[in-house]
Amino acid sequence: MLPLSYPARWRIAGIALLLIVLAVAMAPEIWPWMNRGGSALLADKWAHAITFAVLAVWYSGQYGRRSYGWLIVGLLIFGALIEVCQSAVTYRTAETGDFIADALGVLVGIALALAGLGGWSQRFESWLENRG
Repeated sequence: MLPLSYPARWRIAGIALLLIVLAVAMAPEIWPWMNRGGSALLADKWAHAITFAVLAVWYSGQYGRRSYGWLIVGLLIFGALIEVCQSAVTYRTAETGDFIADALGVLVGIALALAGLGGWSQRFESWLENRG
């Protein structure tokens, strides 16, 4: 983890974020656009990719570039876990396409981190300290 002023708070927020993603992934499909039609299917894949890009950027804010390989592995395992959990319930389905969208999202998020978003948590903490 990067040297942060509030590492425990960042860890708790990160765990909460993962739990929210898991809860949404396991919730029954109540949204009108999730009826699995052609454009709904595409929207679902975009939702997976964007979610995992956000997760990658989130964690790249707390961990240095040397940890990005482990970050990728961890997020891919999390994506696989979601699909396994979805296959265990009757009201959701596990899809290889979802996992592929997760993986592409992780790669986009890491690319954004390498392009300058990585370490954003340190910059945010610095901004907070300078503000007060």
